[in-house]
Amino acid sequence: MKDCHVHTKISHDGVSTINEYINIAKEKGVDEITFTEHYDIYDGLKTNLKTLDVEHYKNEYLKYKDDTKLKTNFGIEIGLQPDISTQIRDMLEKYEFDFIIGSSHITCKKDMAMDKSFFDGLTRKEAYLKYFREVLENIKLYTKEFDVYGHLDYVVRYGGYNIKKIDYEEFKEILDEILINLIKKEKGIEINTSGIRYGLGMPHPNIEILKRYKELGGKIITVGSDAHNVKDLASHFNMAYDLLEYAGFDEVAVFHNRIPDFKKIKELKK
Repeated sequence: MKDCHVHTKISHDGVSTINEYINIAKEKGVDEITFTEHYDIYDGLKTNLKTLDVEHYKNEYLKYKDDTKLKTNFGIEIGLQPDISTQIRDMLEKYEFDFIIGSSHITCKKDMAMDKSFFDGLTRKEAYLKYFREVLENIKLYTKEFDVYGHLDYVVRYGGYNIKKIDYEEFKEILDEILINLIKKEKGIEINTSGIRYGLGMPHPNIEILKRYKELGGKIITVGSDAHNVKDLASHFNMAYDLLEYAGFDEVAVFHNRIPDFKKIKELKK
């Protein structure tokens, strides 16, 4: 198995070290890890969190890059926001990543995981639409700055609403526009198994969105645990593979030097 979304303690919310992941990978049936530390810019937010020191991350990664125990890749998860394109592009000019996940953590200048005021006064549908509109804005604005969009329905984790699932039919118009724009730009989406750990009963995004991406011509899918702790490395990957096959996919991608390398799902199952 190949886990394409992993955080270490270099990320502000990570627990385990690079070395700890490498040492446990074989036991977990993993033969390749792409590390994807968080890169979020907190300008304008009230927070003690700091933007990732990418140089420090690179130096720590390089200590283990040639470790013969496991193949590893130098990735990053960028929190996309419409007003920080210059900072993101300036950073990316300095580093050569294997893989870039674009995600929406801070939306409308609110970090949804830490600032629930994003949801104040909004119905579930209004909040989800607000989130998806900024996702779409990011996809239209950025091209070279990401390879796949991460946990596309991330918003369902937060807000305290009773319904924690995106009904595709309810949000069809905006979801189709998002998926069509991703496909036009030859960008992928990930299936992120952390949704199961968050008690959603399904990965991000749900099966309806995965099927629709396939129906519209989408081809690029990566599989990531979004692990912040070694215990979650490659968690629920066989479930993810089954869902992808049900949605019509027979292969998934692993990125090297920003180029997708496709692997047959049946060969990855454990």
